[in-house]
Amino acid sequence: MLAHPLPLPLVTDRHATSFTMSHLRPSSSSSATTTTTPALQLPRTLARPAFDVISRAALAAAAPELWAEDVPDAFIRHALGAQAPTMRAGIALLAGLPQALPLAGLPARVTVPIRPVDVDGVEVALPTHTLAVSEAGKGSDGSASVFPIHSVLLAAHCTKLAPLPAPSPDSESDTVALPLLPLPLPSVPAFAIVHHWLYNPRLDAVLAALLPGLPAAFLTRLADADPLPALEAALADRPTLHVLAAHLCAASNSSPAALLRRAAHVRALWQTLVALGICDAGLWAALDVAWEVMLGALNIALVQ
Repeated sequence: MLAHPLPLPLVTDRHATSFTMSHLRPSSSSSATTTTTPALQLPRTLARPAFDVISRAALAAAAPELWAEDVPDAFIRHALGAQAPTMRAGIALLAGLPQALPLAGLPARVTVPIRPVDVDGVEVALPTHTLAVSEAGKGSDGSASVFPIHSVLLAAHCTKLAPLPAPSPDSESDTVALPLLPLPLPSVPAFAIVHHWLYNPRLDAVLAALLPGLPAAFLTRLADADPLPALEAALADRPTLHVLAAHLCAASNSSPAALLRRAAHVRALWQTLVALGICDAGLWAALDVAWEVMLGALNIALVQ
């Protein structure tokens, strides 16, 4: 049994400025006395930490063939992106991987049956580890969600994580033994978004998961090979942000409570990105767009 989870830095939620919204108050002529609705305090922006470089120690432990001091991080991540289909195929071969396990008494590894490959010659890369992801601060009560992972993806994208231990030796042809590593994080659902993005780096899918109801035309523009320019253009264009906010507000039935739940999801993803040390400019731009649109939608809902 693993005695210690993967170490993570403390995530704080401190901002120099905040965005204050309050319900419209009745005019003084409508009543001699009025009740003031407490203001709703949300951070005006989600602070973006300074980007860090890939840990060469973590990369060397995961993929010695990629380790080199002079290879740019962007090149490494681009090369891994080209290998994503073989990694997804490897995950698809896992049969019977548990979706969750009790936190108390987590095993050191899980042995998973492997489905037969349907077509000879198909290249696949089986996962190297599994992560038992739980909400930080919950102790040993409850359960952890289990995610299959390739250690090289964590090394290339999650700069705050320590190097993963070596994978298990080669397993039998019909099973694979995967080390199981506890990983407490601010949000398990947020990590599910990150996990999907690691293997399918589509920012339209990230935004659709965070903010259901965004216009399909906008999301389609983000499906291009490089969506960062479209995200940056949206952030710089107030009318575009307003249109997106109006769509989100309508999709949430103009309910501030529903929008606040969505705001909590966006904030949880921010906390998780900070904790993992993910330094992808596109993913952070998508988060910025989500937060701006969320604040705009809340403003619209509160004045209706």
